[in-house]
Amino acid sequence: MSGETDMPEIRAPSARLLALEARVFAEIPWFMLRSLGIRGLPRGDGQPVLVIPGFGAHDLATLPLRRALRRLGYAAYGWGLGTNLGMRPTVRNALTHRLQKLHAEHQAPVSLIGWSLGGVFAREMARHQPQLVRRVFTLGSPIGGRPDANNMLALFRIANRGKPVNLDWEGFKKRCTPPPVPVTAIYSKTDGIVAWQCCLETAAAHTECAEVRGSHFGLVVNRQVLRVIAQRLATP
Repeated sequence: MSGETDMPEIRAPSARLLALEARVFAEIPWFMLRSLGIRGLPRGDGQPVLVIPGFGAHDLATLPLRRALRRLGYAAYGWGLGTNLGMRPTVRNALTHRLQKLHAEHQAPVSLIGWSLGGVFAREMARHQPQLVRRVFTLGSPIGGRPDANNMLALFRIANRGKPVNLDWEGFKKRCTPPPVPVTAIYSKTDGIVAWQCCLETAAAHTECAEVRGSHFGLVVNRQVLRVIAQRLATP
């Protein structure tokens, strides 16, 4: 397959790590309880933040994170496009319009938080409209390594009625270059969905990687993730 041979040998997370994703059912109530108390985290100044859900997820899944960010003083928004079933022209246009609208309403650049596939979307939004974006956070997003080192492909096939998934190897390699805004890639080495090596951002003066503990599904209900985001958002 064109483009595949020169990519690193990285495997999808093991069946054991995939099974450990069930931890999310304990992580959700724990985060909900602890996020009520945001003592010790830097406060925000009302700047806008747009949170984009992962594949197969809805704004409801990111609601705990957005509520915590609002309690810290940020204007946190969901993407408002229903369930994320992948990038389509209508989704691309709607995200472009949403970013432009938030920027106009707040008269300030927007910070983007993308969970899993949502992080891929966030990076591309920042790549095409960097003047509207303050910074980007990716949470367990497949942004490097190789596009098949994950356990998401089966879900893509189901969502597309069993049709084979044609991976765009060359396009993936082009997207590995970070957008021209500050980017923080948050990852967990016990991620059961995306190989953690593929969640690392390319090293540059405006990029960084931050390791946390926990599941992939729980990255939006993870106190360590909230701390990293809060600290970076409070940085001028």
